[in-house]
This record gives sequence, C-alpha cells and structure tokens, in this order.
Amino acid sequence: MSPPGPQGALRVGWSAMVDDYAIAGGWVRGGDGLVVGDAMGGIHAFNGKSGANTWSRQDAHEGGLLAMAVHPDGATFATAGQDGRVLIWDSTEDQPGQLIDVGGSWVENVAWAPNGEWLAVTCSRQVRVYSGEGEEVWRSEDHPSTVSAIAWSDAGELASACYGRVTFFEGSTGKQCQKLEWKGSLVSMVLSPDGDIVACGSQDNSVHFWRRSTAQDSMMSGYPGKPSALAFDATGTLLATGGGERVTVWSFQGRGPEGTRPGDLDLHVQPVTVLAFARRGMRLASGARDGAVVVWSLDEKGHGDPIGAAIVEDVVAGVHWRPDGRALAALDARGGVTVWRAA
Repeated sequence: MSPPGPQGALRVGWSAMVDDYAIAGGWVRGGDGLVVGDAMGGIHAFNGKSGANTWSRQDAHEGGLLAMAVHPDGATFATAGQDGRVLIWDSTEDQPGQLIDVGGSWVENVAWAPNGEWLAVTCSRQVRVYSGEGEEVWRSEDHPSTVSAIAWSDAGELASACYGRVTFFEGSTGKQCQKLEWKGSLVSMVLSPDGDIVACGSQDNSVHFWRRSTAQDSMMSGYPGKPSALAFDATGTLLATGGGERVTVWSFQGRGPEGTRPGDLDLHVQPVTVLAFARRGMRLASGARDGAVVVWSLDEKGHGDPIGAAIVEDVVAGVHWRPDGRALAALDARGGVTVWRAA
C-alpha cells in the first residue's frame, strides 16, 4: 500500500529511488538540482523541478559513503566515505574534479567554511582542513576520542566535538581558540549562526550548551533518548532538539532558555531523527523513524503547530529545504527521495 499523499502546506512534487539507504543530500545551483549519496557509495543528481535523473555514479566510494556537504556557492559539493577519500564534484558532472586521499581511516564528517575557502574533514581522532584545490592547510593533534561532529561559525572558526569536550580552532591556521569541557560523550553538535552558543546532544540523554561570550554552561535533561537531531533557526534564537517522539524547542531570547517553558511539538509516534529550519521565517521540518515528515510554524518562543505533513516509505534520514524555502526534500532508509512543493 502506498503512503497517503501530502497534507496542508506540503503539495505533491516528485519522487525517485537511489540504490540503497539515502544517507546524505543537498540542493545545488540555488535549487535547480538535488544531489543524493547512498550507503553503497553511489552519487545521484536530479533535476530539482522535475526529478529527472541527470547523472549517477555507482561505487564512487568503495565500502560506502558517510557524509556530503554542498559548497556555499551551490555549484560544487564534497563527499566522503569509508575508503578514506574525499571527492569534490561539479554538480553537473559525473566525474569528481578533485580527489583528496586522507588515509586509511574512514572520513566521517565533512563541512565547508562559510566563505567556501576551506573544507574540514574528520578521520578518527583528527580534524584536517584542506583548500578548495585539495591541499592540506592544517591538521589537529589527536582528540581524546573519535571526533563525532564538526561545525563552522560565520566568523570562520571551526568547532569539533568528542568525548568530554568541544574545541574551537582558528579556521585558517588551526590555532586552538577555546576548549569547553563536559564529562560525557557528545554525539551531536550545532552552533548558533554567530558561533556564541554551542549545543550538543549527549549520550546521557541530555542537551548541554555553552555561551562562549560569558563561559556560562547549562544542561537540559529528561529526554527519553539521545538527542542526535539538533537545529538552530537562522537568527540563532530557537534551538530545536530531538531525543524522543516530541520535538522540544528552546528559546534563547532574553535570559532564556533557563527558567522558561520550551515549545513542545507532539505529532510523531516514533523518535525524531532529523530537524531543519527553513532559511527564512519560523518554519521547522522534522522527520522520524515512523516515516513521517512534519512542517511546523513556530512563534518567537518556540511554540507552534503543524501546518503540513507527509509520509515516506521508511525511516527519514534527511530533510533539506530548498534555499528559497518553496520546496522540501526528504531522504529515507529505503533509498527514497521525495520532494514536495511548500506553500
């Protein structure tokens, strides 16, 4: 039986299939194209409006693909995998333009600097930064454990998370700027756009955050599971968090979130797997293990209601707003790629 059609703000668009678990993706060329990587190591490019497959490359990463990041200019993107390689692609070509051999370790995270000049990757306990031409700029010393997440601030600093700490590096030199310590395993991380607030999901079913400007830190506990899904809105005011069937949204307005009541978005029947804010407006997309994708409209305090919903075939592995916010793409564990028009 096919899933029911989209409801509310989500309208029928197009759908396609890739060869395996659709593990990563992103919009390219301002939304004219959508690129998707599957767990077998394949890369697939689609026309963003029609869904027509423009090119595919099977086994681009031997052993499997682990991460993807679209360049800020939208023309190129990087992929990384179990083969210890990073590939940089022109979004219109089925051959990579650059190959970076990181070594024998899996490359688990990849992220472009906001200015597009540097590409950060992680392999086991190290962070390495490369130029757009594939030349190594710097590498970190070994972290205490495997690096679980990396993120760039708009100021050009690079943050890394691992067991017990978040470390900030100067993006161009690798000089260590700040170290924030916490006794626990940090499994996810997100930065506010200005880089002042760092939020991490922890193995102990809590969200820990720091305000770098004041060195103040705090913890939100009580989640039924590990908060692996985190997202800030474009203003850095709202932090959406998973960690169970509900989405909890904390507001950093004024003296918040301490002492305030968070938004409680309750519609999913299985744990939330992914979260993403549209670039403009207070619209949040959530996806879950139940295959449901929900669009929420929020107020400035993080409270809101669902305004659109749809179902895909399997666990939602990713949700990606088109840059103009007028379409939403979802990837699922069965290899499904679904795009809806967003009213």
